[in-house]
Amino acid sequence: MENVKKGRALYWFLFLVSVIAFFVLYRVIGGVCILTLPFICTFFAKALDIM
Repeated sequence: MENVKKGRALYWFLFLVSVIAFFVLYRVIGGVCILTLPFICTFFAKALDIM
């Protein structure tokens, strides 16, 4: 059971990093920020244990 919690914490961390990267890219480049959306959606789904 402990491995599951550790894995989910990693996915929450990667989700937050992806969201931060989204806003940084939006601020710097603009239209390229859309490239981070697959990472945001995937890590969010894995953190909620949907996938």
